[in-house]
Amino acid sequence: MGGRVSTSSSFQHLCRTNADWMSQLRPQLWEVPLHHLSIPGSHDTMTYCLNKKSPISQKESQLLQLLSKVLPFITRPLVFKWSVTQVLNITEQLDVGVRYLDLRVAHMAGGSEKNLHFVHMVYTTALPQDTLTEISEWLKNHPQEVVILACRNFEGMTEDLHEYLVSCIKIIFGDMLCPRGEVPTLRQLWACGHQVVVSYEDEGSVSRHRELWPGIPYWWGNKVKTSDLIQYLEFKKSVGRPGGSRLFVAGINLTENLVYLLTHLSESLQTMTLPRLPCLEAWVREQCPGPGSRCTNIIAGDFIGADDFVSNVIRLNDKLLRF
Repeated sequence: MGGRVSTSSSFQHLCRTNADWMSQLRPQLWEVPLHHLSIPGSHDTMTYCLNKKSPISQKESQLLQLLSKVLPFITRPLVFKWSVTQVLNITEQLDVGVRYLDLRVAHMAGGSEKNLHFVHMVYTTALPQDTLTEISEWLKNHPQEVVILACRNFEGMTEDLHEYLVSCIKIIFGDMLCPRGEVPTLRQLWACGHQVVVSYEDEGSVSRHRELWPGIPYWWGNKVKTSDLIQYLEFKKSVGRPGGSRLFVAGINLTENLVYLLTHLSESLQTMTLPRLPCLEAWVREQCPGPGSRCTNIIAGDFIGADDFVSNVIRLNDKLLRF
């Protein structure tokens, strides 16, 4: 999987400069609602701790699940290396400036009744309760930073499990939770002591809990080629921002397909992605936040910390000062 970027001097520099970037914005930007700011995010945030011994996700094809059972020593390592999208842990991602976390929650068959994990083709070693507590502890040490938690996927989740997960969220974050309403500004959030916006992709749960916001739209290109992904993102921009006054995500993450995987068996998602980051970074630097129909908001990527992605997304906010 390559060396961990967290050991590099560039990582340490990012931690020093971006750990409190929201409070260090120009005061004019404290009055801008979150959906008009430029916010860096991580795609499939929890894949740094996927479990190599985990079964294949129930959402994956029956063929893949069968191959995993018949040829586990071939199938599981292959699936694993194409499932990992991050190498920094949750605290490291927050330290380098990530403020949108893509949390895909699942109930893994077998085990206890409340056997919740994160998932991306395979399940994680980390448990949601422990991860949410780690985020809460980080926020206590950074009282003017705000995170957006996108709870998604919900494989195998019953209504009872949703209620259990939501109760964990409420207990762990308490008064840090920003209740659903108009998208707030940083100054409004600070005045109320709110540091957490929870996007939850289950309409029933959202209707029952005012602490939950509707699922945030994610522009997922599902492309192997960088040029195709950029073309997709430009098309989405031409259509206009989703839902008017809503938070939304432009994903600059590339996705392998079966043909690519079968012709690059010795590679991984990381070796596919890293050489293409400079081209994606160039696209990021051209973007502009704000209320316009072609403006971007949250931009999420893979392998956070491997380049200047986070800093480039944050610096886009300077463009708002020109108007």
